[in-house]
Amino acid sequence: MDKDGVKSLVDKFHDDVVAMRRHLHQFPELSFEEYDTSKYIEEQLQRFGITSYRKSINTGIVVSLGDRSKPTLYLRADIDALPIQENSKAEYGSKREGIMHACGHDVHTATLLGALQILKPLEHKLPYNVVGIFQPGEEKLPGGASLMIKDGLFENANNGRIVGNHVHPPMLAGTIGLKPDIYMASADEIYCSITGKGGHGALPHMTIDPLPIVAEIILALQSTISRSADPSMPSVLTFGKIHSLGGATNVIPDTIRLEGTFRTFNEAWRKEAHQIITRKIEHICAAHGASADLEIRVGYPSLYNDTTLTNQCKQLAIEYLGEENVLDLPIRTTSEDFAFYSHEIPACFYRIGTNNASNAFSSSVHTDTFDVDESCLKTSVGMMTYLALQLPS
Repeated sequence: MDKDGVKSLVDKFHDDVVAMRRHLHQFPELSFEEYDTSKYIEEQLQRFGITSYRKSINTGIVVSLGDRSKPTLYLRADIDALPIQENSKAEYGSKREGIMHACGHDVHTATLLGALQILKPLEHKLPYNVVGIFQPGEEKLPGGASLMIKDGLFENANNGRIVGNHVHPPMLAGTIGLKPDIYMASADEIYCSITGKGGHGALPHMTIDPLPIVAEIILALQSTISRSADPSMPSVLTFGKIHSLGGATNVIPDTIRLEGTFRTFNEAWRKEAHQIITRKIEHICAAHGASADLEIRVGYPSLYNDTTLTNQCKQLAIEYLGEENVLDLPIRTTSEDFAFYSHEIPACFYRIGTNNASNAFSSSVHTDTFDVDESCLKTSVGMMTYLALQLPS
């Protein structure tokens, strides 16, 4: 089917896709608790006449269309929401207290549902075995992607490749953005308790004050970036939380808790940096007679967009949307558990514009006012459908 045929079907089903997105937006669920969402997805699949699917890790769903002897193309959507109280006057605002689709996963889920709705009647013409992935738990470690892989997602992949998309408020609805090669950063969490010896603030010589030790650690660790990392490889080390267990204006606490994140784009350097962080913290504490309880919680890896696949997607996007609506993106130090897939099979993760000309939908993801211009659903559904029909197999 050519682009005009796809666009005609996208227009035909647009109101249905919007209705699905609004339902999902009104009834968000947190990571790995998406039971109602999963049930709703099953109901829609059955409405489309799709019965070939299986459950994975409780709330995930894996759908198969087409000839399983053909190469496999995976289409991925994440389905979980965030613990944010929505601040919206929209009629489709969240009906669940303290939970909101603030990262656009309702859009991603409706997009995949819309694409499968179009592709089902074309099943016998598909150049691929198309596998739809409705993935739970993107927002929470260890990430639903890693668990679905362990559950056998790619066991029967035949020359498999995977594509996924994500809403992007800085771009206008009707546009998409891509970045081949290294695209998004890994993300690890650092939790460290520094314990000295508390006491009276007027008698610091009788204590082991953990506060200046923590300050020294924070400053010393910045040299992990400036003097240990290859300057051509971006890295970020940020401490976002410091709090004492006890203490007051005139009381030195025994322990101070330090929490932060480390992000980079190279897996070998990532592991080396963990060792450097550990050594520096231990040596500084030992020098002052303090101790450290350190945990580096390994999170999502860096996301790599396969160059060949991404360039193919870009050319098809230009065909479908026009060159002026296909943007080149820079690397991002945010992270995504789609990265796990990109370390298993060739992957392309691209961005869908969601703002409009009046800038009415400019709120960033993960904020309580995030929303999208729903015309973006035409782009997201159309692009995913067109890739399933036209990507070289």
